[in-house]
Amino acid sequence: MDNKRLLAAIAISIGILLLFDVWNRPAREAQRQAAQNVQQSQTTGQPLPQANTALNPAGVASTGPNDGAPTTPAPRLRIESPRVQGSVNLRGARIDDMVLRDYRETILPGSPNVRILAPREDNASYFAQWGWTAADGRTAVPGPNTDWTAEGTLTPSSPVTLRWDNGQGQRFEIALSLDANFMVTAEQRVVNTGTEPVQLLPWARVRREHTPQVAGYYILHEGFVGVIDGRLREWKYADAKTEAQRRNGAPAFEADGPGGWAGFTDKYWLAAVLPADQSAPSHAAFRATQEGGQDRWQVDVAPTGAITAAPGATAAYATRMFAGAKEVKLLDAYTNDLHIKDFYSAVDFGWFWFLTKPFFYALDWLFGVVGNFGIAILIFTVALKALFFPLASKSYQSMARMKALGPKMQEMKERNKEDPAKMQQEMMALYKAEKINPAAGCLPILLQIPVFFALYKVLFVTIEMRHAPFFGWIRDLSAPDPTNLFNLFGLIPFDPPAFLHMPAWAIIMGITMYIQFKLNPTPPDPIQAKLFSFMPIIFTFMLASFPAGLVIYWSWNNLLSVAQQYYISRHDRETQRLEKAAARS
Repeated sequence: MDNKRLLAAIAISIGILLLFDVWNRPAREAQRQAAQNVQQSQTTGQPLPQANTALNPAGVASTGPNDGAPTTPAPRLRIESPRVQGSVNLRGARIDDMVLRDYRETILPGSPNVRILAPREDNASYFAQWGWTAADGRTAVPGPNTDWTAEGTLTPSSPVTLRWDNGQGQRFEIALSLDANFMVTAEQRVVNTGTEPVQLLPWARVRREHTPQVAGYYILHEGFVGVIDGRLREWKYADAKTEAQRRNGAPAFEADGPGGWAGFTDKYWLAAVLPADQSAPSHAAFRATQEGGQDRWQVDVAPTGAITAAPGATAAYATRMFAGAKEVKLLDAYTNDLHIKDFYSAVDFGWFWFLTKPFFYALDWLFGVVGNFGIAILIFTVALKALFFPLASKSYQSMARMKALGPKMQEMKERNKEDPAKMQQEMMALYKAEKINPAAGCLPILLQIPVFFALYKVLFVTIEMRHAPFFGWIRDLSAPDPTNLFNLFGLIPFDPPAFLHMPAWAIIMGITMYIQFKLNPTPPDPIQAKLFSFMPIIFTFMLASFPAGLVIYWSWNNLLSVAQQYYISRHDRETQRLEKAAARS
């Protein structure tokens, strides 16, 4: 029974890692294709079909007087800050040009900065926009091609105000301010100089006029995301499209609730809108439509009811728009300082966030001390080994004693080969007499699985690990080791297919695992023994395409385990020698 449990534990461990491998194998191809798409976007600039009317949250066409097709270049207002640069499109009140200064597309020198937002003319159109719907059905409101007026440059120290007059007694304003990072605050105001009250529905939206290429990993969500009505909502693009079609063009999802936020999440980037007053009720929606044969995706927020601007009065509604990198500490700061409900949930730490997030903060703190995430992983592994040392010591002691009993067990097996039941009874009696737990050997492996998973998530989803170098040829810990045995580590001009990827660090990991297994007792069952002998090879191939940081962690962990096993085995032999000497005397 104990042998069966041991085999089951090993099988479960291998099964989990095989699942990781299935999810991770397409990583390089997806990343390579994404990089090609970025380059094509920057070089070809092929336009997508454009719509002449805005899809506003209420589903009502805007009624601005200059909503026809534009005939002149759109006026723009510059955005400048230490972390972002771009421009506001004054035609339609859109932020559709934003580049992140701190991040590049690849690790190559001179690689272009990451573009988070792009205009409608781009084949990866992605923008934020503010507008109004005439709730009273008569007030002229600005439309998607309305030209606003504004002066200056939007910077963290200089807000700007967009203005437009409808010629009927109402002046519309959008006051934009930018913080030191990636958050824009927009206050939409209607100054009513007319003689009658007007009722309007202000709204803010993020619109994606193309379907982005997603990695398609089960452990990573990409698509619609938000905290709406107090709950985290996640919708894949395909699911939103199916639901919108089922609802005959209505939003795939909509709900009312206090505060919250809604947006689109990519692996490392987020664009979202949210009400500035997180205590006030608001309406949020996820929308999927088709225009010109192209899928369009939109999230929007608005008050739950129209606002009224009385004659001589001003009505206002404020929202915020985030467009930038999903930096863990920054999202936590926004959550706490701006009281944005669970804004940190934009980083997909998964079900085991209670492990994954502390692991991230521990590694980030160590990085602040040593200045290298690879070294931080090594130190973190030592800390974990120290934490589990008492438990692992008992396991290794049991394994060392089992190895010492190898000759006795083999003799017992030969003596009772015709009577397996009797052999099992004698083995159990021997284990009991020697105080050995035969299943203890699988404990270190089982302990590594949740740690492995949590560390895998940290390396995979946090932007802090993106493009983080180690030493030598490892220039990105979040990407697979680029070397390959099958082209002699670059000596042969040959690019092997993905399934023939066998990097140097995976080989190092396999060797360390082989050494570790050699220190373990050989199982008496030949099937178990054969399984154990193949495990280093199986793990080597499975981890070949995993992030380099994870393989380095596993290799280092194996080396520490070898040192720990050697120390415990030597100490146990010395203890037994002293006990026997004392017994003889």
